[in-house]
Amino acid sequence: MSTTKVLDPAFQGVGQKVGTEIWRIEDFKPVALPKSDYGKFYCGDSYIVLQTSCAKGGAYLYDIHFWIGKDSSQDEAGTAAIKTVELDAVLGGRAIQHRELQGYESDKFLSYFKPCIIPLEGGFASGFKKPEEEKFVTRLYICRGKRAIRVKEVPFARSSLNHDDVFVLDTENKIYQFNGANSNIQERAKALEVIQYLKEKYHGGVSDVAIVDDGKLQAESDSGEFWVLFGGFAPIGKKPVSDDDVVLETTAPKLYSGRVFVFIMKCSPCSINDGQLKLEEAALTKAMLENTKCFLLDCGAEIYVWVGRVTQMEDRKSATKAVEEFLINQKRPKTTRVTQVIQGYESHAFKSKFESWPVGNAAGSPGVEEGRGKVAALLKQQGVDVKGAAKNTAPVNEEVPPLLEGSGKLEVWCVDGNTKTALPKEDIGKFYSGNCYIILYAYHSGDKKEEYYLSYWIGKDSLVDDQTMASQLANTMWNSLKGRPVLGRIYQGKEPPQFVALFQPMVILKGGIGSGYKKLVEEKGVTGETYSSEGIALFRVSGTSIHNNKILQVDAVATSLSSTECFVLQSGNAMFMWLGNSSTYEQQQWAAKVAEFLKPGVAVKHCKEGTESSAFWFALGGKQSYTNRNSTQDIIAREPHLYAFSFKNGRLEVTEIFNFSQDDLLTEDMMILDTHGEVFIWIGQCVESKEKQKAFEIGQKYVEHANSIEDLSSYVPLYKVMEGNEPCFFKTYFNWDNTKSVVHGNSFQKKLSLLFGFRSEGAPRSSGNGGPTQRASALAALSSAFNPSSQQKLSNERPKSTGDGPTQRASALAALSNAFNPSSKPKTPTPPPSRSGQGSQRAAAVAALSSVLTAEQSGSSENLRAKASSTADKTDVDRVVITQSGASSPQSEAGESSVFHQEKDVVEGAPSEADGAEAEAPEEETTENVGEATFSYDRLITKSTDPVRGIDYKRREAYLSDSEFQTVFGMTKDAFYQQPNWKQELQKRKADLF
Repeated sequence: MSTTKVLDPAFQGVGQKVGTEIWRIEDFKPVALPKSDYGKFYCGDSYIVLQTSCAKGGAYLYDIHFWIGKDSSQDEAGTAAIKTVELDAVLGGRAIQHRELQGYESDKFLSYFKPCIIPLEGGFASGFKKPEEEKFVTRLYICRGKRAIRVKEVPFARSSLNHDDVFVLDTENKIYQFNGANSNIQERAKALEVIQYLKEKYHGGVSDVAIVDDGKLQAESDSGEFWVLFGGFAPIGKKPVSDDDVVLETTAPKLYSGRVFVFIMKCSPCSINDGQLKLEEAALTKAMLENTKCFLLDCGAEIYVWVGRVTQMEDRKSATKAVEEFLINQKRPKTTRVTQVIQGYESHAFKSKFESWPVGNAAGSPGVEEGRGKVAALLKQQGVDVKGAAKNTAPVNEEVPPLLEGSGKLEVWCVDGNTKTALPKEDIGKFYSGNCYIILYAYHSGDKKEEYYLSYWIGKDSLVDDQTMASQLANTMWNSLKGRPVLGRIYQGKEPPQFVALFQPMVILKGGIGSGYKKLVEEKGVTGETYSSEGIALFRVSGTSIHNNKILQVDAVATSLSSTECFVLQSGNAMFMWLGNSSTYEQQQWAAKVAEFLKPGVAVKHCKEGTESSAFWFALGGKQSYTNRNSTQDIIAREPHLYAFSFKNGRLEVTEIFNFSQDDLLTEDMMILDTHGEVFIWIGQCVESKEKQKAFEIGQKYVEHANSIEDLSSYVPLYKVMEGNEPCFFKTYFNWDNTKSVVHGNSFQKKLSLLFGFRSEGAPRSSGNGGPTQRASALAALSSAFNPSSQQKLSNERPKSTGDGPTQRASALAALSNAFNPSSKPKTPTPPPSRSGQGSQRAAAVAALSSVLTAEQSGSSENLRAKASSTADKTDVDRVVITQSGASSPQSEAGESSVFHQEKDVVEGAPSEADGAEAEAPEEETTENVGEATFSYDRLITKSTDPVRGIDYKRREAYLSDSEFQTVFGMTKDAFYQQPNWKQELQKRKADLF
């Protein structure tokens, strides 16, 4: 790729920080928007949005979107498209480009502006009419989408309503949500996020909220008020058909080739146009794409433009224009999406359209890096600042996920035919490669309820029959435990850290001890393979800590040795420990443990490399040369991806959830989380039982799919996880909030309870007594107050109370009794209680509880140091304070007895759900205390020539001033700490603050 033009100065120095950058087209030039205007789009304008992310390998990844408002001129839209190509050139020619039309934006674009964008009327050319600054105007919005929600303003009239959609009516004093009778539960849940957005943006965070259900004429004020605004109740009509309702069907992909798509005339998808556009008839393969050409991939609902790495910039610009002509000539609807990908940086969605995508010139490969360097050099000659654009950052070592709590009960069974045999305690940790094993680990996370880690391990030489039986037996155990364990399939050689850490140590032995394996060996006439405690065996020790201390039996010959590792040699009753000259102290310690594990009580002869005895070499068949290089290890260097999925004609189709969060785990769905080191199938509570049983089958189909296009190992660990029983090593990929696990119901009911404290969608919504979530939180907090032993993990930095514990508890109980049992008061003919009345009552209960908890917690944690982390979950105290501020609804039709029963169930589980949050609560306090002292960035980096002393070196970034933090990370501290831990660590590494 080359150019002779000086690129736009507005793009100088872009893409060097993780985050979002936005330009608006003004007088046909890109003008950077101030951060305060991010997320604000005018219908009459066109914008360019650059999203920079950081891969786990350390390199920057880029997505460029050009957004075209519905009233934007064709010239402005064309300028945005052309400037997008120029911006890509500044970034080294490796960005994925997206065309975004107002109202038809991609999920990825919308994910940058959660929960939604609401375009404003006006634009630069019209002088920016700012409706938000004028007198408040009542507005009606339609909300569509169950994950990425699209909000569109419609005329404020009854005729705009229908039975199939969800609407939000924003008035000056109250926000209403109208749920069409046939509307989607998940769209109802997403609309609640829109209400919260409107409430905070246009009402200062204070506004009444009401839910009105189509077809349910409740005799209460909210429903009446809603219909009065529309001139009184009257039947609403059927939903009119519009362009918004046209759902394009994804068709079989058709690939067109040509040097450049320039003069595309009217042609059918299968025709050839004057040699410029050629339809490739063969099955799609990666080999068909040539780096000197541009290709158009027509998938019906979406069109991709693939651009060869060495194409010219002018060719790329021409291809962009040609696509627009193609859409017009083919009479494609507005909803057709257009995405341009560059060779070597293709998206998962693009790759999935091909039969296979062999790993070759992928991002980071030498060919691509060389091409990127040439582009950067060329741009630099033209005076364009591309600092960092061509940098090939060294990969970051794999981050170890949280390990399971220790001191649990570990049981292991060896599968033999149709049975499983429990291993004696002394043999737990020994795995024969010719066998399969089932592992069950029961543990308590703090004071939580008992949790389970269940998995089956498949040896590389095991029989297929044993593998099948291990799967069946493990699944039977999973069902008997009512789906509570996380269930994993683990292949030899791909053991994840949390699995390896269960064994101290884990030793993989040659051969097998099952009857089926022995029979197979006899038939083949092979002898001497299976490990014997009396024979000769050599074990390689390469691990350095509990999560990677996997010991492997290797061929007992001198060529198996390596100077960078330790080895244990068993020769009959003699044991040797060989220490490579470049081995670590940790490896030497593990070698000693392995020797004791294999031969308890036997004296071990230490052999440092170069001082071996003749008996040592004799056991290995004589001295030979061996390597002094490190053995290669798998390094996981990719970001995690969350997918929804469906089946079409028996083929698995996945849809990525971008910038995912815990809220994207919808209880009605199954989801796929691919970390490239592990694959999780997450199962919502509302998924049908038959579908739950298909989880591993679906997971295997995904692994096969990802193996063909993303080089995912066929032997990657595969887990299925039930909602409410997520393990720590799954939660680490989210900014996890344990309070959300307490709430039951469908997606809408959960969101309703969490945001506003409402009870259920069938009850009146704007006033009433405390909902189940409030009660559960308060009762859980009260339980903690009366069980101070459960609070031992809290920080000692909370102020001590001078009040008497028992007296405070009594006050809290009294307040709770009044707040939760209003029916016990004398009945009066007064109007229904207002929100403020009940709210103050609940506030009193909360205040009493808070005092109790503060006193109890501060007194029981004098000698504990708070862990340093900024993503700590809320404590029970925080949860109660948050919940009491929301509105709540009257008790359900089931009566108080059913409510009490539900509360009792929640209370019994509440400590288990809350303790994880309590254990991490001090982290948040530590963040605040750390921030009290600030130092310059130059003194805080790891390579500083004048380093700061006496700080928490794991939290270097917290000592930056607010302004310098914004400069270094491109975001505020609050925004930074709301990210999952793995994202924080990536950015800290990038800034040399790790």
